[in-house]
Amino acid sequence: MSISTLSRATLKPLLVTTMAFLCAQVLAQNPLDFGSSIKTADPSGHVWQDGRMYLYTSHDQECQADFWMKDWYAFSSTDLVNWTDHGPILTVDDLSWADNYAWAPDAAYKNGKYYLIFPAGTGHKDRVNPERSTKWMGIGIAVSDSPTGPFKDAIGAPLWTEPYANDPSLFIDDDGQAYLYFHGKNADYQVAKMADDMRSVEGELMKMDMGGYEPKMEGPWVFKRQGLYYFTMPENNRELAYYTATSPTGPWQYKGVFMQSEGGNNHHSIVEYQGQWVLFYHRWLSRNTQCANRQKQRHSAAEYLYFNEDGTIQEVKRTEEGVGDFMNKVLND
Repeated sequence: MSISTLSRATLKPLLVTTMAFLCAQVLAQNPLDFGSSIKTADPSGHVWQDGRMYLYTSHDQECQADFWMKDWYAFSSTDLVNWTDHGPILTVDDLSWADNYAWAPDAAYKNGKYYLIFPAGTGHKDRVNPERSTKWMGIGIAVSDSPTGPFKDAIGAPLWTEPYANDPSLFIDDDGQAYLYFHGKNADYQVAKMADDMRSVEGELMKMDMGGYEPKMEGPWVFKRQGLYYFTMPENNRELAYYTATSPTGPWQYKGVFMQSEGGNNHHSIVEYQGQWVLFYHRWLSRNTQCANRQKQRHSAAEYLYFNEDGTIQEVKRTEEGVGDFMNKVLND
């Protein structure tokens, strides 16, 4: 056997194996690769006028104590694989009314400005003796001329102080009216209309009709598709479930769970990008952690989301590939 024949015989399977490995590396995009070991959660996805996908996230610091979190990040991409890190875009040091709990944010574009709506708070949660807890959280609004900030606290105070609230979600309807959904102490399944200048709430908080089913929840996300409104949330703070309605304030009809629990809490967003519907969420994974007393930490991830002909959401399963083949999917559809 000649050297050239030997080379072809040995190199061909090696080349095939190498190409398969490289393809697997390209397609394996869960968690999302933000170019560093940063731990992020609660990804809020938005597509702005420049056509890029933006994710606004909370930031889990290594070995942080009981979700003591200090800043918010933004990332952007055109292919959902290669991301630009724009953060931090706001920190609790920029606030006069809170010094901790930089939890799940959301964003909106209105009147030529970009708005970051965020929860933050003060105090300490005593998990052993809850009656001794001093923890409080409220919702703030920040503004910027750029989708990547820097953002500035727009009013220097929370939008309200009672009820205790976090996990804000902003939905702007086709007529320009902005609605604020949130998770609140004894105040779930409520919505507020935002003033046109996005710096205050108009009127009272409104309790929505959820059709008689109101399980424990957090992290709501509302979107509209083909004239139908979807109210989605982590039911029991774990599995993702949804309702539908013909109005952004209900009455809502419960439709069921579309992503099962993985054990820890979940927080998500659903957005259409280049003709594909994408679910952004976070996973609790044991990777790249330097924390000896914490086995798993949160990482932002993504999956494709599909609808049935009647508008119901198909079940979504977690995958290692996620949306790693996004550009191929866009080009082939």
